[in-house]
Amino acid sequence: MKNGGNNSKQWPSYYFEDLEVGMEASHSKRITHEDIQSFADISGDDNPVHLCDQYASGTVFKERIAHGILTASLVSTVLGTKLPGPGSIYISQSLNFRAPVKIDDEVIAVARITDLLPEKGRAIFTCNCQVNGKTVLDGEAVILVPNRSE
Repeated sequence: MKNGGNNSKQWPSYYFEDLEVGMEASHSKRITHEDIQSFADISGDDNPVHLCDQYASGTVFKERIAHGILTASLVSTVLGTKLPGPGSIYISQSLNFRAPVKIDDEVIAVARITDLLPEKGRAIFTCNCQVNGKTVLDGEAVILVPNRSE
């Protein structure tokens, strides 16, 4: 297990040699109004479908929804902190937004290894986010994973 600098927290982490097809990890988070507002402040995406009840009520969603990339960031949480964890680097991510995430929805993000490319030190993951058992986002991530010798 690698340790993240001066932080006393021990982060779970895997080297490429530790990985196997089928391994998976997850993270869950209830999305709040404050999460959406903070994401808008940080990203600059102040689309009123995310921030204004009156505007959102006139859309197909009928209420405010979370930013799609806020939902996708929960996949990043899994990959960057759990599997493979610290030291891994995103190479690419495909995303399919299937359904909206609303305020107070609990999102469960799951990443599962589907392929390993030893010659490049890369792991391929399927990524899925669900709310109440319904897929709201899916896709695939390619992650560069350190070897023990690095």
